[in-house]
Parts: sequence; structure tokens; C-alpha cells
Amino acid sequence: MCRVLFCKFMYETSLAQIKENKVKRFISICLFVLAFIAAQTNNLKITVLSTMVADYDYIGEWGFAALVEVDGNQILFDTGFRENTVLENADSLNIDLSQVEHVFLSHNHMDHAGGLKQLRKKLRKINPNAMKNVHVGKGIFLDRWSNNKNRNTFKLFKKELEDLGVVFIIHDKSEEIFPNVWTTGTVPRIHNEKNWSGYREMTINGKKVEDNIPEDQSLVINTLKGLTLVSGCGHAGIVNTLEHASNIFNNTSNIYAAVGGFHLFNKTDKDISWTAKHMQKHGIQHFLGAHCTGIDAVYQIRKINGMKREDCSVAAIGSYFDYEKGMYAGRITN
Repeated sequence: MCRVLFCKFMYETSLAQIKENKVKRFISICLFVLAFIAAQTNNLKITVLSTMVADYDYIGEWGFAALVEVDGNQILFDTGFRENTVLENADSLNIDLSQVEHVFLSHNHMDHAGGLKQLRKKLRKINPNAMKNVHVGKGIFLDRWSNNKNRNTFKLFKKELEDLGVVFIIHDKSEEIFPNVWTTGTVPRIHNEKNWSGYREMTINGKKVEDNIPEDQSLVINTLKGLTLVSGCGHAGIVNTLEHASNIFNNTSNIYAAVGGFHLFNKTDKDISWTAKHMQKHGIQHFLGAHCTGIDAVYQIRKINGMKREDCSVAAIGSYFDYEKGMYAGRITN
């Protein structure tokens, strides 16, 4: 009889614990969701300052840069190729970069980092902290070899930048830079997208291996309508980056918009179709493809995913994505 009573007691206790654990888990999920919603922004604008296509008196180039503005915070995403492109385009667009104190570099290539030194030189005369804090991915200063020559030009003028007062902030994992603004950090290469040239090598632990641009990182902005992704080239792969961005937020939100370079210009129709379907799966409603994305790739994605011109376009200088106003590609590309 005592054994029966003991077993009954243990059974009822176990049930109570299970119910209690379920309630605690439910409460935890609710708190997470509430915190997630409370943290989201409805104040975001991304303006393209460097890409190939330009009209009016803007300057086009093989490069990328965009000013990201979120809740009063500003960060320059990449700095273009030529030293004065971003400065002159910003001036033509009546954008004041002198108060921008944070720079985000997607990777080490000079078509994304070439303007940094001149930006820092010129703007620190107005604001000592302008372009001072530079966010980079782990591995950006690794040697890159081709024909027995170190091609990591960015590493070669690292000391010049530091002498100008630049402070490098290295990220190897997802971290919040500003409220609602996150770096992806190192992006896991789950899918074999291989969005890099393959003709360079890196030196790791004394050995030369293929340069797969390990430092490649993107920005993720958490908005009330979903996540917005900003990419420089997407060397880690656009689908890999989309999935990683979603995982940062425990897959609780769709990807609402994607802006920047996504390295699809040299992909096959099959590759682009596969990419488009994954973009659709993530719920992307706005796509502004710049730089290495490729004009034809953008048009194919628009067709495959049944998107409108105003929601899927090639970016030009001055193109923007605005949380309230939507997307404006410009006269020449829309």
C-alpha cells in the first residue's frame, strides 16, 4: 500500500513539474517575443553612395557604399573604391557625413574600403570622431597572396589609418552595434555558393589556403516589418547570409528587405533561380541590388518572384530604402 501511495505521489509530482515547466517555457517565450517586438524600429533609411550606375552629376564606380540611418544613429556601410567618390556623391545629395562616427566594412577589398582614408582625413577636421570607429570582420588583416605578392592592400595601409586615429573593432560573431543594428559576424558557409574569385590564397597557421574571404559580414536591422539586410558583396553567399541573419533572431522574423551587393553577376540562370526561391522563402518584399549583384540577376529575381519594379530594382547613386516611404531606385534604373 505504501509503495502504491508513493508511486501515486511521484506521478502527481511529475505531472505538476511538467505543467510547471511548460508554463515557465510559455512565459519565457512570451517575454522573448514581447522584448523582440519592443526592440524593433520603425525608423530606417539606407542611401546608396557608391555603385556603378549613376545619373545627374553623381559619380558611378565599381564599388559600394551606403549610409545607414536608424533611430538617429548613423553608420557608413563600406566606403567605395576611389578616395573621393563617397564624399562627392554625398555632397551632391546634400548628405552631411561629418557626424558619422562609425564605419562598417563588409570585407577587405578596396572597392569597399578604398575611400576610408580620405574620408577620415577630410572629415576629422570638422569632427575629430568622424569615421573613427571601423567595424571589421575577423580575418580582414590576413595576408592574401597572388603571383607571390600580398594583395591585401587594406592591410598594407592599416598603420596609416591607425595613425589617423582610426580604431578597428573586430567582430567574429553577431553583435549589436546600435539598438536594432547588428553585425552578422562570421557567416557559416552551409550552402556551397562560393561567391568569391578563387584566384587568391590566404596564410593561416603558416600554410596557404584558398582565400574564401572569411571576414565577410553584413548588417541586419531589426524593424517592425521584419529584418533588413545590408550586404557589400555577399561573399559568404546570399542564402547563407539570409539564413544566418534569421538565426540571429531565433527565426522569429522574416527578411523584409535586402539592399547592396550580392555577387550574382557571374552566376548561371540555375543559380539565380535557386537564390530567388530562397529569397522568396525568407519573405523578402524589397530588393535593391547594387554593385556586383548584376543587372540581369535583379531582373530575373523580379520575374521569378513576381515582384514589382518599385520593389525589386537595380540600385543607382542616390537610391534608397526607407521604412516609411518604401524603396526608390532612381529614374535611370527603376
